[in-house]
Amino acid sequence: MKPDQAAEQLQTIRTLMERSALYRRARAPLMTFAGGLGILAAFFGYLLRVEAATTFIVYWYAVAVIGLTGSLLMVRRQAIKTSELFWSPPTRRVVAAMLPTLTVGFVIGVWVHFAISSSSPGESSGGEYQDGGNLGWLGAAWAILYGCGLHAAGFFTSRGLRHFGWLFITAGNAILAWMILIEHGRIPSHAWWHSHVLMGALFGGLQLAYGIYLYATGEEQNEL
Repeated sequence: MKPDQAAEQLQTIRTLMERSALYRRARAPLMTFAGGLGILAAFFGYLLRVEAATTFIVYWYAVAVIGLTGSLLMVRRQAIKTSELFWSPPTRRVVAAMLPTLTVGFVIGVWVHFAISSSSPGESSGGEYQDGGNLGWLGAAWAILYGCGLHAAGFFTSRGLRHFGWLFITAGNAILAWMILIEHGRIPSHAWWHSHVLMGALFGGLQLAYGIYLYATGEEQNEL
């Protein structure tokens, strides 16, 4: 590694450590927003009876786009308020840490969508997943990958975020184990809304609870 590159990395790490309190304040509204959005999306997904598996995937991808756009706007607003660069070296490192697992989650969803779309309801390759209720495993996989991304980002922010990432990883694996015990991993077809409940609990309830925790404890306290 060249001396100038090493110096830049050290400066970035130092900046991240010095701004840990700022990032904590930034995460509180972001997690609250994302959690509230996840709960509302799960509720409307159930209310509107988003039953088809392909529609389920597209629906939650749309929710993810809305959540990402809203989060970026909130981060940009906070950067302007504190007179800081939006796309700063520390921000790039956090994004780079999360990007691999988030990319994998996106690709898996796209692959499942096209696999189901290219099969007829009677084909074994995709027919058993025509019902959105059988995609709880996909939500669990998304949660595990999201947790891995949070854990990676936690090395550049705070250990509290790493613990939160482990919570997603644990919850996702618990759901997969639960599904294996139910008809060899398949949720009954009549309970199509279970997938929305799981998504709402994972990406809504957990993030909302974490946002409330950050607000309640205050930025002056050390995270666990």
